Amino acid sequence: MEQNHDAKTHEQFVNGDPNGTEHPAEEPVVADKSNPEQEGNGSEEQNVDPAVFQIFVKLPHKPYQMQVTISTQEQVQDLRNSIVEFPDTFQYSCFHLEYNGSRINDFVELSEVKELVPGAEMKLVEDPYTEKEARMHMIRVRDLIGAAGDRVDTLHGISAGLSLHDSIVPPEMFNPPLQNGKRSVTTSTEDSHALSEYDFNAPASIQTILPQTKYSPPKTVKSICVSAWNPPPQHLRQKGHLLYLQLTTNEGEQFQITSHISGFFVNKSSNSKFDPYPRPQPKSASAHSLLALIEKLSPLFQSSFNSLQEYNNRKDPLANFQITNTVPANPWLVLAAESSLLAHQPDLTRTQETYLMSGIENAETLRDWNEEFQSTRELPKETIQDRVFRERITSKLFADYTDAAARGAVMVARGEVAPLNPTENRDAQIFVYNNVFFSYGADGVGTFTSEGGDDAARVAVGKDVTGIRVVNQLDIDGLFTPGTVVVDYLGKRLVGQSIVPGIFKQREPGENQIDYGGVEGRDVVAENEAFVPVFSKLSRHLRVKKHDVWDKEGKKHTLEGSVETKGLLGTDGRKYVLDLYRLSPLDITWIEEYWSDVSDTDVKHLQNNYPHRMTILRPELIETYWRSKMGEFVKAELERRRNSAGGAENVDSKIPFDTNGDTESKTISNGDIQERDETGVTTTEKKAETDGLQERVDISDFNLAFNPDVFCGQTPPSEEEKEELFKDEKEVRSICDFLRQNVISELVSYSHVLNIHPLTVSQVHDLREGEVGFPMDGHSLARLLHKRGINIRYLGKLATLAKEQNSRLEALNALSVQEMIARSFKHIANHYMKRLPAVFISSCLAHLLNCLLGADFNQAPKACLDEELRAYYTDADWSFRDIDVRTLQAKIEAEVYLRYRYTLDQDWADKLKHIQLLREIALKLGLQITAKDYRFSAGSKSLTNSSTNGGTNSVNHQTNGVSSRKKKKNGDHELASQSSESLSLSPSTTFSPDDIVNIIPVVKHACPKSTLAEEALEAGKMSMMQNQKEIGQELLLESLSLHEQIYGVLHPEVARMYHQLSMLYYQLDEKIAAVELARKAVYVSERTLGVDSNETILSYLNLGLFEHGNGNTKIALTYMKHALELWKIIYGSRHPDSITTINNAAVMLQTLKHYHDSRIWFETSLAICEDVSGRHSVNTATLCFQLAQALALDQEAKAAVNRMRDAYSIFLSKLGPEDRNTKESESWLEQLTQNAVSIAKHAKDVQARKLRRVQFTPGITLGTRPQPQVGQSSAGSALGGDPREINRIDSRSVDELLRFIEGGGDTSKRSPVKKRSSRSNPKRRGGLLGNAV
Repeated sequence: MEQNHDAKTHEQFVNGDPNGTEHPAEEPVVADKSNPEQEGNGSEEQNVDPAVFQIFVKLPHKPYQMQVTISTQEQVQDLRNSIVEFPDTFQYSCFHLEYNGSRINDFVELSEVKELVPGAEMKLVEDPYTEKEARMHMIRVRDLIGAAGDRVDTLHGISAGLSLHDSIVPPEMFNPPLQNGKRSVTTSTEDSHALSEYDFNAPASIQTILPQTKYSPPKTVKSICVSAWNPPPQHLRQKGHLLYLQLTTNEGEQFQITSHISGFFVNKSSNSKFDPYPRPQPKSASAHSLLALIEKLSPLFQSSFNSLQEYNNRKDPLANFQITNTVPANPWLVLAAESSLLAHQPDLTRTQETYLMSGIENAETLRDWNEEFQSTRELPKETIQDRVFRERITSKLFADYTDAAARGAVMVARGEVAPLNPTENRDAQIFVYNNVFFSYGADGVGTFTSEGGDDAARVAVGKDVTGIRVVNQLDIDGLFTPGTVVVDYLGKRLVGQSIVPGIFKQREPGENQIDYGGVEGRDVVAENEAFVPVFSKLSRHLRVKKHDVWDKEGKKHTLEGSVETKGLLGTDGRKYVLDLYRLSPLDITWIEEYWSDVSDTDVKHLQNNYPHRMTILRPELIETYWRSKMGEFVKAELERRRNSAGGAENVDSKIPFDTNGDTESKTISNGDIQERDETGVTTTEKKAETDGLQERVDISDFNLAFNPDVFCGQTPPSEEEKEELFKDEKEVRSICDFLRQNVISELVSYSHVLNIHPLTVSQVHDLREGEVGFPMDGHSLARLLHKRGINIRYLGKLATLAKEQNSRLEALNALSVQEMIARSFKHIANHYMKRLPAVFISSCLAHLLNCLLGADFNQAPKACLDEELRAYYTDADWSFRDIDVRTLQAKIEAEVYLRYRYTLDQDWADKLKHIQLLREIALKLGLQITAKDYRFSAGSKSLTNSSTNGGTNSVNHQTNGVSSRKKKKNGDHELASQSSESLSLSPSTTFSPDDIVNIIPVVKHACPKSTLAEEALEAGKMSMMQNQKEIGQELLLESLSLHEQIYGVLHPEVARMYHQLSMLYYQLDEKIAAVELARKAVYVSERTLGVDSNETILSYLNLGLFEHGNGNTKIALTYMKHALELWKIIYGSRHPDSITTINNAAVMLQTLKHYHDSRIWFETSLAICEDVSGRHSVNTATLCFQLAQALALDQEAKAAVNRMRDAYSIFLSKLGPEDRNTKESESWLEQLTQNAVSIAKHAKDVQARKLRRVQFTPGITLGTRPQPQVGQSSAGSALGGDPREINRIDSRSVDELLRFIEGGGDTSKRSPVKKRSSRSNPKRRGGLLGNAV
């Protein structure tokens, strides 16, 4: 078992050493403040150098003393965690620290320890154990010595938190650092490389995302578990007995051990005799630590334990650390249950772990979640230290609650928790488990009958958790939210909320259950002046207008928020806000087009009705529209003042820009709601824009807010009120038109519209023209849409518009159609799974998958059911058995049209990308599927028949699985078809129920982002943009330190921070630091986002690029190959962004002097570019230019001339004769032509090619660029450069290039690469020699 560590200790451990290597106790980890690689706490230490120093800790056992580096800003508890993570101090867990003879409180900061100075000596004193501490010590020792068997977790899936990095590039591949700080790399042309014989057209190999067989870790003991004599009887408890354990050593001896308050000792008990007292001499043995006792009892233990440490240290610590602050990523493809990696081993203590962690009464894990949430919110936040502590506690609390609520939801969905109201309808039943209140996301009590019933309720709870996340991010004083999690599992949607005190309180007659807002829908409305101040703050941030509503009796009520948003005064005196699903107005345009009231008598029209009326606009759209209108207001005001006499000279700002609005914009953009920092439209940039405006314009008169209750059946009694409501409705209609005519249209077609934010326009243009990252899968596509305020229901319109655009957007159309099909399948599957017993879920899913993905293989699949088990469930819904291929296809077509208003092509089922669609479905439903040979058509090849290197000579063309010889060769992956099949399953189906090996819950949480870390990040970016690099680097490192402190190292936000910072360092030419950060980004991305997530792919691509820049091109090619294989799995081949990747790989091959291979990769890149951008695009011309030079290096002079002529022709027609690109290509065409003539004249004397312009020295290489994230330019993301500037095809004159060719020196040193890289376009690879890395 690999060693686990505490999350905080991980953070210190990794921050101390970027390489993740372990230090001996005598040489404690000390961050080198002069080295930018040490990005962890280094920045913090730079700011508070006097507060960071070394102390000595005196130990009771060998080595008797250790040296530790501390920061006075840390708590004593952090120091404790640091101490016990060194090999010489593993044995300690129950102790306290003393200084100057006084005991130190574990929960105070080290700065509060009196007279603590550098070089001071603390003393570690062993404490007596309690039962809880003894249990925790037992768990820790089992993990340390690798005695803990495989765990079966009800929440985390198989291989949760998997990392593949070390199996792709093992640590032993890295040579020791050279004196110049770079690792050595061989560049001989005779050496092979990872891309040898790579087949671009080979099918996706699912081996790419499977863990490799590893050597089994050394066994230190045969077993250690709780003894059958446990727990101690009462009379022995009085004597200090805590636990009874049983140890079997590698020598085969069995020992019964007593855990005593003084430590652990071997007792006289046996399996049949109870005598828990110490053995007499000479067989007696005792120690304060169980680890030390085992060492005394087993002579082989120490050597095997040292071997285990060496085994664990082969991997980077980030690959071993336990994930505690987020949900680990669960792979959708897993090895078969028979795999040795997943072998189920006997472990008696596995059944006892609940007892060891929670005690006999299981009361230690029960927490008052609501009180913890609200107490954390009330923590002080005046100082930086206060905010760090508060946000760190908040992050950990949300992670713990999400874990507990998800586990409870799984048990509720499986029927293992009794409802509080068992007589009610199933959808109306409520549950309480582990102090979490659960209910179904269905319309069990008829609240949403007029809105769409169950569909509306399902959407409402999803919007509610999103709204709560927004409010949590705003962090308004005095306003509290319950902890909320939404879990989708087995076709059911459950909501888990912390129990708000007073929510179940029986009110007095005449009192409302709700204190503010709608009580019973809109029929009864409550008002409470105590809620007005906090609700008004919330509304101001969310652009919600204060407005009137009328109850069923016609009485007017003035509310600060939507009538659906409720305020509850808890019995604890706190003001809670509930039901936050209606923070924005309805998309009335969509409703009027596709929704009809249930009273409509046109049955046909009702059948085509949109499933619900909860078409709520996204907060990102509200913010974009608000800024657009504010820009119009500023322009109009400036124009008015210019026209007035002397107005232009006296423009001044009477009040500053709305700081509340700016804060709100920033906080809404944090989290999953909107991440404008990834799209380039940062809060800092917005503030910079408005700073320029506020010097000239008073914007105090600009006021734009929206009434969220328009079009909800309100009928004002007076004409004046009707007129006001009409104005509100008109404004909402305007924003709906803005969504369709501006935001959506410009996402796929670049049309200049005056009233849209200019940065938004540029990014839309970038998406079409290939200047920013293109979405790779459904998840990245959804994030891209949500960032721009586009709801998923507009996928159909997006697909239609993309289909009408250029060929590049054909990929967007295909991706949108695939996403609609996957989401429609999810809705259909949920419908059938909802009323099925859990034991039949896999049968249902296998049958539905056979009807969708296996239809070409078997047109008439039959569902596989165990009829004996079926007889036990008389009330289950077995209608899924009636589904056949045609029925399912018709249902999907209807569902796609119903939800997205898109009509699938008649042959859509023949165009499916099977492996990609299977992945999308698995991720949306939480499926974990056996990795095996699936046949999707009668003549299909297996998914695993492509070897891991993707070589054309390694493809197995058998149609039904792999041969026995091949099975043995691929035994490491154990992908052979399972020998046993379900009893009643026909062997002619693609999927069987056994292939669905696990279903994990899909969780949505309301955890906010760290505002402190984001503020430091934005400030660092702004400083870099202003060329204040030293301050900017310091701020960015501080942001990284804050990210790690608040989130812990293993968290998606930390992965994104590593990624951004690595790109920044690369552009600053700090390549060693860039590689280390990029590698950390890979590890963390794999474990928290998924081994095949789009962000993980980008991390691998950039890591490869940075390794190449650092001189390790062979390793770089290995990373590039793995990323390309991942790309095939999540998208397929010929993705628009793969042009960038293939170009980078071609450049790397030239560095290794593999000119012919490099030329092939350039040709492939050009072929994809011609398909995507057209044969006569500027992008194609740029690639022709590059290919021409690659052909020249490969001694294909004539072909080089032809390609350069193509480039020149396109540049001339598109950019004109005066453009620099045109002139450069013309000059190159002339020189290449002369070169070709010279070669032809001297064909008989090849060795004499020493004439000018004849020999193309291998030193000529193309430049590489970082791979941008989806919807983001790599240039604009780090240093704030303009990604729209057309990249020059070459930065040097022809004479300079010719001097270089003739051996005149590397003129690339004259080129300001770093400055140019911040503005260049990562998609247009024109920077030839000038951008050589």
